Amino acid sequence: MRIEGTVKYQELEGGFWSIIGKNGGEYAPIEMPEQLKLEGAKVVIRASEFEGMSMMMWGTPIVINSFHTLMP
Repeated sequence: MRIEGTVKYQELEGGFWSIIGKNGGEYAPIEMPEQLKLEGAKVVIRASEFEGMSMMMWGTPIVINSFHTLMP
């Protein structure tokens, strides 16, 4: 799936990085790449839904396959 959105740090469950999609979707990347951990960054990612078990109680768990940031 292709997701365009904004990176946000969530202060829930001990804190984690997320992506809020332009479509309003909430995504919780498993093992978020360090390069994307920047509050407010605009990104486009290619991802797949996480197939394993997740204790995450927020958003859709995803695995990021590729990404790039957008210029403001």
